[in-house]
Amino acid sequence: MELHNIPFGTTDWSTIPAEEKSAQAGRALWRTQHFGNVRVRMVEYTPGYVSDHWCVKGHILLCLQGELHTELEDGRSFTLRPGMSYQVADNAEPHRSTAPLGATLFVVD
Repeated sequence: MELHNIPFGTTDWSTIPAEEKSAQAGRALWRTQHFGNVRVRMVEYTPGYVSDHWCVKGHILLCLQGELHTELEDGRSFTLRPGMSYQVADNAEPHRSTAPLGATLFVVD
């Protein structure tokens, strides 16, 4: 990833409208900013959230609150708690997540 032509700025995430995304269960609320071809998001998963798809998009993801359970298509699984992150490349390892207790994430992709 290369960052070009992005002037210094700050983001007050509470002022960015939340957009609800589809889920098998629970709710996924995204607050999104775009900086060139880089998408930056503050994502909230409500308690009981279950993804409705396998994701192949690359991300760098930091868990800020709650707990995120991520399963890879090959059967491995990981749990993120506050202060933990994961990174995965585009089209590398399909993954999907649940948040039984809810979670707040900061995501760059």
